[in-house]
Amino acid sequence: MALVVFVFASILMLSAGLEKTLVDTGSEDNVIVTRKAANSEVQSGVERLQAAIVESLPEIATGAEGEPLVAKELVVLISLPKRGSDKPANVIIRGISSESKKLRPQISLTEGRLPRQDSAEIIAGSSIAKRFKGGGIGETLRFGMRDWTVVGIFDAGATGFSSEIWGDATQLMQAFRRPVYSSVTFRLANRSDFPALKARLEADPRLTLDVRREIQYYRDQSEAMAKFLRILGLSLTVIFSLGAIIGAMITMYAAVANRVGEIGTLRALGFQRSSIMVAFLTEALLLGLTGGVTGLLCASFMQLITISTMNWQTFSELAFSFTLTFDIVLKSLLFSVIMGLIGGVIPAVRASRLKIVDALREC
Repeated sequence: MALVVFVFASILMLSAGLEKTLVDTGSEDNVIVTRKAANSEVQSGVERLQAAIVESLPEIATGAEGEPLVAKELVVLISLPKRGSDKPANVIIRGISSESKKLRPQISLTEGRLPRQDSAEIIAGSSIAKRFKGGGIGETLRFGMRDWTVVGIFDAGATGFSSEIWGDATQLMQAFRRPVYSSVTFRLANRSDFPALKARLEADPRLTLDVRREIQYYRDQSEAMAKFLRILGLSLTVIFSLGAIIGAMITMYAAVANRVGEIGTLRALGFQRSSIMVAFLTEALLLGLTGGVTGLLCASFMQLITISTMNWQTFSELAFSFTLTFDIVLKSLLFSVIMGLIGGVIPAVRASRLKIVDALREC
């Protein structure tokens, strides 16, 4: 039972970790604009004229110096070899503008400096620096037929930005021969303006754009992978739980067989059949609960592990950690109790139906 709960909780923690990483990447105050029907920034293209129209919106918040908090960005994929194995994996390159970092306060520079504008300098997320060749500070990466120098390492916490490389948008657009932006991200001056703004932009005949809150955009990014993990976890858990239930049933049958004399004595003293059944059911429930607590305790240590996988929406490498939530704890304990109940109900019924004479004869 502990093993089954461990698998069940671990799969749910994996799904929760993926969702948390991507949802925390976005902000409720930020709005991201992409091409209509594009599932991700990688597949999107926003023309310069459309970006200029979005940039001129009066609902956009302004910074300390009165500048609009809007970033026109480019997102492309490149393949880099991993450290230690040389296996290639896709990595996101994000072309940023001067306002990009202001829109993401969770970003902090841990080493080096920010890239200079109009230069072949880049900064790498902490996950990229650790896992990919050429991602460390002072190292050089070659893509877009140019050499790019890593001048800084940034930490974005448990968000998807830690698995990205950032550089100057203008230089990256030239290197990759991309005449359009991938997305336009801006901060709203008033969060409640979003519904009206979204309706106006999507109804504008000059624009073919999708308008979403940034947090919703990244939640959509996690949907396919998280759903797959939940289905996989449910399938494995159903298969393993059958074995656990049979094991609980065998254990309870053994308990009944070893206590036939005790059952006969209790019945002779006047205890009802229902009391006998409740006693054995309680034991089965405690057995399941003990397995559940043990499995959860073991699963909690999975939070110390960080893994990487491909994000099916962007086809890029994404690093995230297992995340244990209160909801997962409740589901796991409930699941373990149900396993104990199903495994113990038949032996408990058998114990309650033993005749007093037969039970005392077997003492």
